[in-house]
Amino acid sequence: MSSPLISAPALRALLASGSPVLLADCSFDLASPAAGEAAYAQQHLPGAIYLHLDRDLSAPGAGPAINGGRHPLPDREAFAAHLAAKGFDQSSTVVAYDRTGGMYAARLWWMLRWIGHGAVQVLDGGVAAWDTAGGALQSAPVAPLPVGVMPVRPALGPLLKYHEVVAGLGHGQRLIVDARSPDRFRGENETLDPIGGRIPGAANRFFKDNLGADGCFKPAEQLRAEWRAIMGARSAFDLVAQCGSGVTACHNLVALEAAGLHGAALYAGSWSEWCREPGAPMATGA
Repeated sequence: MSSPLISAPALRALLASGSPVLLADCSFDLASPAAGEAAYAQQHLPGAIYLHLDRDLSAPGAGPAINGGRHPLPDREAFAAHLAAKGFDQSSTVVAYDRTGGMYAARLWWMLRWIGHGAVQVLDGGVAAWDTAGGALQSAPVAPLPVGVMPVRPALGPLLKYHEVVAGLGHGQRLIVDARSPDRFRGENETLDPIGGRIPGAANRFFKDNLGADGCFKPAEQLRAEWRAIMGARSAFDLVAQCGSGVTACHNLVALEAAGLHGAALYAGSWSEWCREPGAPMATGA
């Protein structure tokens, strides 16, 4: 895909063309894990299937865990088989969406690319943008899709584990970028993990700063300028995206791709894994 994002008018045109598109509703609420699925049942894009963050986009529901943290990634082969059982296929063009500016849709975008499926985009602005563009919504249940075939191919984005991230600390070239809110980055108001703080040397780019007032991603030129200010002279290949549990970090990776800055890695375990590792260095404050 030339862009990780698709606008609501462009999606309407794509669907009207008859092109086969699999729509995936990834709506979720960390504070109320059933809320996203309830919202989907009330209204969703026509034909969209629902993917739950805990059951479908994390281990153990989608396979054995390969890292720690609150939302560990499943094994790649197990995840591909899990998606195939839900109707995903190697020929599928996937459009992921949610109701929170792509906060959870970005997780599916990254995970599909991680198993080598590049035909995936995030609906820019989600359900609100779709509604504003005159797109139809439905409440009727969606019939199960036929089982598909999802082979695992080389990953389209790098993944780092704890030992790789900690080994790179203090060497200057690699920059860790934390997608959490500024207060949590400083170690304040931590309600999700047992210890507040951050990885030493990390920069903070709150994922919501990728969005404009309309809930859509900022224009590519603006994103590029804002991210360049964080990166300095580094390449995007020197960036490591993290957050609390490897979810909103993917939003920053979508923003980087939309800005034309390719190659950043994900540390999926993120702070929820880091703060539980014995002896892991930590920092707090401004």
